Amino acid sequence: MRLSCVLLVNLGLVGMAAGAASAGALDAPHSLHHTRTTPHLVEPHQTAKHSASREAMTRTAAKTSVHGKTASHSSGKVGNGAATIRRTRLVVRRHHYYEHFTASSFAAGDIFAGDNTVGEDPVIRQAAIDALGDMNGTAVVINPANGRILAMVNQKLALSPGAEPCSTIKLTVAMAALSEGLVTRDTMVQLPGFRMNMTQALAKSNNLYFEELGRELGFERVRHYANQFGLGELAGYNIEGEQLGVYPDQEISAAEGGVGRMCSFGQGVSMTPLQLGAYVAALANGGTLYYLQHPTTLDEISAFEPRVKRTLDIARFVPDLQDGMAGAVEYGTARRLRASFTELPVFGKTGTCSNEGTRYGWFASYSDSPQGSLVTVFFLEGGRPTFGPRAAELTGAFYRNLWDHEYFTAKAQTSSTAAPVSTPQPVSQPLASGVDQ
Repeated sequence: MRLSCVLLVNLGLVGMAAGAASAGALDAPHSLHHTRTTPHLVEPHQTAKHSASREAMTRTAAKTSVHGKTASHSSGKVGNGAATIRRTRLVVRRHHYYEHFTASSFAAGDIFAGDNTVGEDPVIRQAAIDALGDMNGTAVVINPANGRILAMVNQKLALSPGAEPCSTIKLTVAMAALSEGLVTRDTMVQLPGFRMNMTQALAKSNNLYFEELGRELGFERVRHYANQFGLGELAGYNIEGEQLGVYPDQEISAAEGGVGRMCSFGQGVSMTPLQLGAYVAALANGGTLYYLQHPTTLDEISAFEPRVKRTLDIARFVPDLQDGMAGAVEYGTARRLRASFTELPVFGKTGTCSNEGTRYGWFASYSDSPQGSLVTVFFLEGGRPTFGPRAAELTGAFYRNLWDHEYFTAKAQTSSTAAPVSTPQPVSQPLASGVDQ
């Protein structure tokens, strides 16, 4: 019996030590190291699939106490005696980390009360307000044929300095890569363990793909195209209260992810709903980047003339980008839009990220109808209920509201007969590798 007790103590301690080592291995952070051409980040709203294996490792049949220590056990007899050895191991408990959000996803009071609506389309404005409901956010609707803002609800937020663009930055990076001839929409890019093309990467919002494009382009070329597409400058023409979203002059540090992370979800970049709307309008119309205008008096309405900021040489690449934006709506991150609206093609891109307790949800899109296109930007701020797919869902509700009011059949798209007033600026051209501009 004494021998059995000694065996019990010794084997118990060995089992506990082995279990502790195993637990330490489970809880220790694992760093992945890749070469320059092998990125390693994942989409902010994607989750790792390790729960099943951890469940199996934590499953135990029973518990017992060995010298005051709690351990799971199974039993078996040793020799011819009745003594029983209990094999022990530590119970590994899973600990989940949940990001803590301090901002509310829901509006406090009437967030539309201070808006100037004199020059807005009342049907479009009401459709946007109804779609937002009680969510804390803004919606901007633009006519891409002339740059006129047809509705801007919650103008205080719409005209603010903006926020990280999250995955909507992928639209500018994709166009930069296409313009430079780095890839086409069908080019399969090798990533760790899999390959994918641009259509798939846009539809699924894959960070690894866009980090790779960003590293291949390099910061100077990424910044060049971002500036050409309107990031880092005011999007509006004399829009009172508009504040500037800033594109940095230098790459963020390698510790923060460098140019790769700037290209996967816009870390270090500040973008406004108006900047994003102006760029998506250029995609919708084939390359004309208009100054956005928001008439607020009867005189401004009667004197309205489109104003061209610059012409982008992107028309031949738009179909490549459009495939991925259509995929996002049909089967990707924006598929919630189709829960309420399926009547017209919609092309869009979601974005989800967070900063200092506030979560951002973006969705930028343009529609295709016989009366012409509408460009929409829904931008949400808040906590856990705020994310890009939710913004896409609200956009679907917006289009449904317009459809139910026969907007697309009873009213032709507003257009201006006046020739655009052009403000000459450089046309976007490929920037040679290594050029500092």
